[in-house]
Amino acid sequence: MTAPALVYIVAAERSGELLGADLIRSLRKARGENIAFAGVGGAAMAAEGVPTAVDIDGLAIIGWIDGLLAYRRVKERVALTVADIIARKPDVVVLIDSWGFMLRVALGVRDADPSIKLIKYVGPQVFATRPGRAKTLAATVDHLLSIVSFDAPFYTEFGLPVTFVGNPTLERMTVGDGAAFRARHGLAPEAQAMLLLFGSRPSEIRRMYNVLVRAVERVLSHRPDLKIVIVLAEPVAQIVRERLKIDTRMPNDIIIVDEAEKADAFASVDLALACSGTVITELATTGVPTVAAYRLGWITWALIRMLNVMKSPYTTLVNMASDSNLVIEHVQTRCTSDRLASASEGLLASPERRREIGQALRAATDEMRGEGKASDRAAEIVLQYLPAA
Repeated sequence: MTAPALVYIVAAERSGELLGADLIRSLRKARGENIAFAGVGGAAMAAEGVPTAVDIDGLAIIGWIDGLLAYRRVKERVALTVADIIARKPDVVVLIDSWGFMLRVALGVRDADPSIKLIKYVGPQVFATRPGRAKTLAATVDHLLSIVSFDAPFYTEFGLPVTFVGNPTLERMTVGDGAAFRARHGLAPEAQAMLLLFGSRPSEIRRMYNVLVRAVERVLSHRPDLKIVIVLAEPVAQIVRERLKIDTRMPNDIIIVDEAEKADAFASVDLALACSGTVITELATTGVPTVAAYRLGWITWALIRMLNVMKSPYTTLVNMASDSNLVIEHVQTRCTSDRLASASEGLLASPERRREIGQALRAATDEMRGEGKASDRAAEIVLQYLPAA
């Protein structure tokens, strides 16, 4: 009996390893026991029986300056990842999202063993920023699995095979039970509630925590009966809990839950104030009107503006896909507590507007979903690079 085909999956942050866990399940469903896995990831992949070969803590990096500050750590983890891949000699390596880290891993593997097939899962958003990355990726990997329908031409121009598989995030979110959530947490059926999401990276907590809390404080000063629901992302849950314990600006009756209750929490609220990221797509899928906030480091932002890097007027994937401002975005200089509070209060004041936005968000994400079963479609492509069972 031949040895099982080996798939090596690399994910450097939470959103990526959730995609990795979905892909592992789909590959097992398609190939049964005649497939083995190894990789780099976190808790979600470990739960699928794929413990990480390299610690990914501190690799969720956004911006040039954060990248420079973490350069030594990233370089070390890249070297460890490449060494483990070469030692295991997998049939295929799947590199998920996290452009800078994955590019370095891909280049290292290519240099050490060009026979190993490389698949990039989620391309850099060249339709929005830095289109030159398309040529770089085409010269480095064998295939791109895309989660958006409109970026393929940027890559195929340079000869890179691209398959639009859809976005598994849009399928992962189930419809929660808002009434049950309210009953569990003593939240009256008629009470208005706002969801507060701080982000999933330590750097996001550093930059966004205070501006978000001050925005909530301002909203509560005008709407003292508003209830605040907080869902903590696993990578930063303990950090945020410790800060909230000593933060006197927050009311005593805030409801704090972990990701296990995310779907029910989403279904229980009237709107969300959230640090921009994958969670914005999740909120859109369930039709939650959202105010999205984000700040990069100021030097990184200055460089982006000076070099005219951003090509899209939007920062969230939902707005890019729909070419409209369905998600209310306040980024960098516009990301102030007053603006976030004002946008949130505007939504709270208009049930009709919230209804219209919720319907439009669900319609937009239905369009983004493609044919569905994104992870299964991704698995079909990965299987094409494996030896026959």
